Amino acid sequence: MLSKAKIKFIKSLQVKKYRKQEQCFVVQGAKSVQELLASDFEVTLVLGTADFFRQLNRPVQAETLEVTEKELTDLSEFQTNDSALAVARLKPNDPTQIPPNTFGIVLDDIRDPGNLGTIIRTADWFGITHIIASEETADFYNPKVISATMGSFARVEIYYTNLQHYLSKTSLPVFGAYLDGKDVHKTDFGSGGFILIGNESRGISDALEQFVTNKITIPRYGQAESLNAAIATAVICDNLVRSKK
Repeated sequence: MLSKAKIKFIKSLQVKKYRKQEQCFVVQGAKSVQELLASDFEVTLVLGTADFFRQLNRPVQAETLEVTEKELTDLSEFQTNDSALAVARLKPNDPTQIPPNTFGIVLDDIRDPGNLGTIIRTADWFGITHIIASEETADFYNPKVISATMGSFARVEIYYTNLQHYLSKTSLPVFGAYLDGKDVHKTDFGSGGFILIGNESRGISDALEQFVTNKITIPRYGQAESLNAAIATAVICDNLVRSKK
């Protein structure tokens, strides 16, 4: 039976303060929970409908509780979640090392959880497994971020740090997205480095511009003022992969 204490605990994890305090986060929806169970995250609790557990084809090394669709909907931040919900432990914010001849994405204050989630999903699509984020970037474990990744949170590592300090230590090229850079379609990205994406409204901060070795831009053919940060990331990653081929 789902106790009042568990309900209170799960709902508290929608708030960053309590996620940090409990060192736990929530994953919602059947697909995302299945991705979580297949990952190296430590899962502590899985709630699911009878149908969800019937269709689950892997053992669960965690407490499990069968619940109704209504109980899940009442618990979830998203009204569409009527199959499964899980609680897992946060991973430590360990420095990430970019393997040789690969690319990482650097995020300079991406504040919107939906944008961050979509960027993580995009990175996963293009085989990029490392993201370095400023300390002001949206929280990776925010339920809206996790939901927007559509399961990719389980395969992409993210490290929050002071970007000035981090980039000052690298010798790899840094490709920064600007409105007046070199045409991304004609850019040779080489074999490895970083793609730097700026804040949704301000772009790349002045403090980080000194570390940009290559300014790139997505050519504009219409009248829009700018591109969404997640869309820009996808276009750049597509051209990056094309250039490597």
